[in-house]
Amino acid sequence: MQPKQKREITLRGLLLGVFITLIFTTANVYLGLKVGLTFASSIPAAVLAMALFKLLGNSNILENNIVQSQVSAAGTLSATVFIIPSLFLVGYWNGFDFWHTFLICACGGILGVLFTIPFRIELVEKNKLPYPEGRAAAEVLKLGDKREKGFKEMLLGASLSSLSIFLSQGMRLTSDGFGYFFHFGKAIFQIPIEFSLALVGAGWLVGLSVGSAILFGIILAWGILVPYLSLQNADFSLFMSASSLLPSHHIASEVLEKFGTQVWQDQVRFIGVGVIGISAIWTLIMMLKPTFIGLKNSFIIQTNAPQDIPLKWMALIFFVIIILLVGIFYQFVSDVSFSPLIAWSLILITCFGSVLIGFFVSATCGYMAGLVGSSSSPISGIGIIGVVLLSLVILGVANFYSLDVLGENARFFTALALFSTSVVIAIATIANDNLQDLKTGQLVGATPWKQEFILIIGCIVGASVIAPVLNLLYEAYGFVGHLPREGMSEVNALSVPQALLMSSIAQGIFKNTLDWFHIGIGVMLGIALIILDFFTKKKHISFPPLAIGMGIYLPPIVTIPIFFGALLAYFASKQIPEHQKANFKRQGILLSSGLIVGESLMGIILAAIIVISIGNGGDGAFLDLSAFTHGIDKVLGFTFFVIALVIIYRSLTRSNQ
Repeated sequence: MQPKQKREITLRGLLLGVFITLIFTTANVYLGLKVGLTFASSIPAAVLAMALFKLLGNSNILENNIVQSQVSAAGTLSATVFIIPSLFLVGYWNGFDFWHTFLICACGGILGVLFTIPFRIELVEKNKLPYPEGRAAAEVLKLGDKREKGFKEMLLGASLSSLSIFLSQGMRLTSDGFGYFFHFGKAIFQIPIEFSLALVGAGWLVGLSVGSAILFGIILAWGILVPYLSLQNADFSLFMSASSLLPSHHIASEVLEKFGTQVWQDQVRFIGVGVIGISAIWTLIMMLKPTFIGLKNSFIIQTNAPQDIPLKWMALIFFVIIILLVGIFYQFVSDVSFSPLIAWSLILITCFGSVLIGFFVSATCGYMAGLVGSSSSPISGIGIIGVVLLSLVILGVANFYSLDVLGENARFFTALALFSTSVVIAIATIANDNLQDLKTGQLVGATPWKQEFILIIGCIVGASVIAPVLNLLYEAYGFVGHLPREGMSEVNALSVPQALLMSSIAQGIFKNTLDWFHIGIGVMLGIALIILDFFTKKKHISFPPLAIGMGIYLPPIVTIPIFFGALLAYFASKQIPEHQKANFKRQGILLSSGLIVGESLMGIILAAIIVISIGNGGDGAFLDLSAFTHGIDKVLGFTFFVIALVIIYRSLTRSNQ
């Protein structure tokens, strides 16, 4: 008698997946807008699914795997917020239209699933790639199948971070960080610190290598580049002369901060762009050979692999998606009065160009995710490559038809390049994650075609969440430099760093104002860092150039906690006996994921409260109690931050002694 086959796709699993998807996709959108990073949601989704299934009755490892696959795809798709807000920032959109956003994300995400299916056998089953996150998720599922605990760690992390954000952004009793600016002569320096526990969690997940590389990038930016460039800038004397006439030292410090930040934004940040861009290109080059070998072998094998979605169904889905994309691009281009020939040239070239770039990028991302993990894969760099290539293609079409790219059409061409790049990023971000999920499925005995089907469902569900959350967060907090209401403070405005970068690059290409000089310096610096990383890896030391570029590019006040999290994980692991290492690693992943989810969800809850308050005639600040802690809010914020780190450290080390 054969054993009873375990259930995989069930109605309750699908509904539970939708529920958890709403939570994690929302959290990832918030984190992506705030700091330009997202987190892998497969492991925390698996833990939450197992906990909720216990309330609903018995479940099995395959049903849990289906839920985490659905949530993982949807959560990963939220990385499209790296590019979609740029359409708002360049002034082309007034808000985030649901259907445009939904179709771009859903169509791109489904293509990301389709493009990675042919690589499953070659890269997941045959190749011995490590797939760190896929294996970790499988271990969590296996532990859950043995009824082992793990929910309390995630709950602890979520409680600490949600309380932190409620005190700082809700009640305004504590500060969420500060940057101390000072100067020696004309050289400006900054010592930054943010009290974000979500970023501590992100640092714990990425590890000491990436965390140290980000710190190295911060030191390069604010210990060398900003001081040097401010030293060379004659305008600094005017700033200091003006500040010396002011009666308040505090105002003088604000002037210093303004100038230092301006040097970083106008010059140093583009050096970071160069480092990120060349690092992504180098990764693509390194992956070309194994990508084509994998693609060739996979198509040969796939004809005899009925466990995957059949090729005829893949072709049908692909055809439907292409029709939908052509329709979306047609609607986008038809808003401008071009002749039919010009309009259709732009539609077809941008549509098929974005799909073609997305295909090659997906192959590379799939291999790269298997090699170093989804979290370390350079989606930002992929976005930069995409926006540059598509901007140049559109510029070429415009020049071919003698169209003016500097006049009335300038905003449209910029927006079209960004819109096209949204498809590339949607494809890339899903391809970056799906092979991890398929590896998890292989390790737990899942049926590939069922998991691939669920990954498509996850893309559709996740895509439906993104636009409403974007609108909610914008109305509540605004974006830096773009606020929804007059007189609104930028204190809690979301920085949208990735979208700002993409929009700056596209605008610079069409207006011929892109800072190629500093980007070129960044490229040369990136080449040096790639060479350095090549030699240090031989000694088992890694400084990923992409992470260094992110340290240069992102605001230091929001990246320094990533290093703290990585350092905390390193020192905590040193206190754990060898036989407890595996359990410690699992608990650390769950707790750090809780830190990210807790802060993100509290941010969403506060956003909803603010919007409701404003809708009823309030000012959105009815929880504000900052008057009670004026002058000591930074001390209180720092104190809570340290206490939280101690609690995290002691909780994980004591339970694993």
